[in-house]
Amino acid sequence: MKQIHGNTSGLKTNQLHRLEKLYHRRSPQDYLVSQEIARDFGRMSHEIHRQIGLLIDRRGIIRFVIVGDYHGLVIPRLDDYRFGPERLNGLRFIHTHLDNAGLSEEDLADLVLLRMDYIAAITLHSDGTPQSFFCGHLLPKSVDQKNYALHVIDPGQLQMDCRKKILALEAEMSLHEKNQISSKGKERAFLIHVTHPSLKEAANESMNELEELAQSRDVTVVHRVIQYRKKHDARFLMGKGKIRSLALEALQKNANLMIFDQELNPSQIRSITDAVDLRVIDRTQLILDIFAKQAKSRAGKLQVELAQLKYILPRLVTQNSAMSRLTGGIGGRGPGETRLEINRRKVRDRIKYLSAQLLKVKKQRERQKSKRKKRELPVISIIGYTNAGKSTLLNTLTQSNVQAENRLFVTLDPSSRRIKFPQNMDVILTDTVGFIRDLPEALVTAFQATLEQLDDADILLHVIDASNPKYENHIQSVDTILEKLEIQHKPCIKVFNKMDRVHESSPIHFLTEKDCVFVSARKKQSLTPLIELLVDRIGGISAGTWKPE
Repeated sequence: MKQIHGNTSGLKTNQLHRLEKLYHRRSPQDYLVSQEIARDFGRMSHEIHRQIGLLIDRRGIIRFVIVGDYHGLVIPRLDDYRFGPERLNGLRFIHTHLDNAGLSEEDLADLVLLRMDYIAAITLHSDGTPQSFFCGHLLPKSVDQKNYALHVIDPGQLQMDCRKKILALEAEMSLHEKNQISSKGKERAFLIHVTHPSLKEAANESMNELEELAQSRDVTVVHRVIQYRKKHDARFLMGKGKIRSLALEALQKNANLMIFDQELNPSQIRSITDAVDLRVIDRTQLILDIFAKQAKSRAGKLQVELAQLKYILPRLVTQNSAMSRLTGGIGGRGPGETRLEINRRKVRDRIKYLSAQLLKVKKQRERQKSKRKKRELPVISIIGYTNAGKSTLLNTLTQSNVQAENRLFVTLDPSSRRIKFPQNMDVILTDTVGFIRDLPEALVTAFQATLEQLDDADILLHVIDASNPKYENHIQSVDTILEKLEIQHKPCIKVFNKMDRVHESSPIHFLTEKDCVFVSARKKQSLTPLIELLVDRIGGISAGTWKPE
């Protein structure tokens, strides 16, 4: 006998038997539900003073019988029923309402989040027979910010070509989704940031950066929400009800991805994903994905994969031990090594292999450094916040064609070029990966081999986007990373770039220092003061007379 789900405590044996017998009933495919089934479980709901719900598939077979309390009921997990933006889950949810009210907010959330074929709330007469059916179904696209339609029918209108209508809706949804993908070619993201009410300005800045990161990964941002809380929820970051409300809003805006600005721990990712039935990622995952897309060299790909695996390892989960691998021999009885353990072992083995490969890359770079030292060529490393114009500066100075775009993290693999300065002076100019606020620790660790190149730099060129009002925060973020790498004492020249974008009436007042120049990296003539300063400082280093302030 199939299981009765939900709140069955206190029910009589006869009542449980009558509920179980509902599994043997079948509703015509063209009916929302047959009049006889609606009458029988309506009377039973009236008798036990609890809501009763049925989940019926497209063939009219009752798959779930659910019992709740007077105010509501809980739909069980539907792991065997898959759905997506272009298709429904194949079940319609018919349930009673004892307070004679129509569809509730919770009902509408279930309709949207679980992508039900149909949902209906039955109000009852005083004898328990159906009075009205408050119905709802999803729409292929939003109308007036809603992606569902509601209507009310009488018990005599249950023959409504239900299956035909559902299939037509699903076909239209599939066509609409394909048109959206072909027209935009991008994923649609709903951005969320949770912070303390006193940090409004910082939250807005952080969300602007998250939006830039999403756009750098070719993701369309459909909406962004900043949720203010004095204390973060340990499981959901915010309240579970608020999460479901935001997920409902995200689906109404045709989003298929939720991106959190905070780094989510493994427990939070599981809890939030279970609550919203949408793909959920955090800021770290987004940055890792950008790095994976941009990596071109073997070293870059190794470093990105290592960072991804280190991030994934503590987040590997499994639902059950059905995939356990049985073992034989003494002590081998029992479940043996579970699928989760196998996956974790494979990830650890891969991490070990990648670490060994990166060690070889490090040794190879050390050999290249030793050759440069023999030639006694000064090394100048360009550093700075991502998208500050580092690659553009390298291209202009060396007449190279390193990829440079107005996007975050375009440069991932370091580039080195030899350049001849005035007075017959040869130097090596190196471009490095861009920095960012709160750069994930996994990336700092994985890119240690790349960032260690800064150890051998004679001068650091710190490129700053002068057109960004938050340039001081960017300087601070870069300085923090330099302190982590323990190279904050190296000679450094601050290069305020993009001066052509700074309006004369701009309220920005630059922090001028002794070793500081203002340039527009695209205009070669503006770089003369920088070149003169570099020639002077390199000469000072050679003579041992220049030290950083």
